[in-house]
Amino acid sequence: MSVLGTLTRRVGHHRWFGAAARLLVPADRVVGRLTRGRVVALGLIPSLVITTTGRRSGKPRSNPLLYVPDGDAYVVIGSNWGQTQQPGWAMNLLASPTAEVDVKGLRVPVRADLASGAERDRLWQLLVTEWPAYRTYVQRAGGREIRIFRLVPTGRGAPAGPPPAG
Repeated sequence: MSVLGTLTRRVGHHRWFGAAARLLVPADRVVGRLTRGRVVALGLIPSLVITTTGRRSGKPRSNPLLYVPDGDAYVVIGSNWGQTQQPGWAMNLLASPTAEVDVKGLRVPVRADLASGAERDRLWQLLVTEWPAYRTYVQRAGGREIRIFRLVPTGRGAPAGPPPAG
């Protein structure tokens, strides 16, 4: 892990970091789009771009997310930087669990499985090992359930082309 990546993990639990990172998400989307998913989160942490279908609009919505691998699947968490409201992409997955992820230049169709019970506990441990600040985000979220999804590939990946606008 790079020095900058280590530093990022150390400061990730500070409230100012979450606020600053939220402001950078639009720029991260652009970088992810331009690099076809090869560079997300400045390459500091394992990241992907998920494209869901908007539950109200029906339009594609793309968001950069930290992930951890779990076998051939990708594990993501709806922490929303510890805010009290659920992230839109997580609500979209609950409404329609099919999505696409761009990971390292590969576009992969996935099905989102909401984790619960012992499986959720196992995936939580994977996530906090990668990003310890998730523990702080749970405290900040004001009691809301922070959802964990296991994104299971449903087909063959292809090199990522231009993602849909969103």
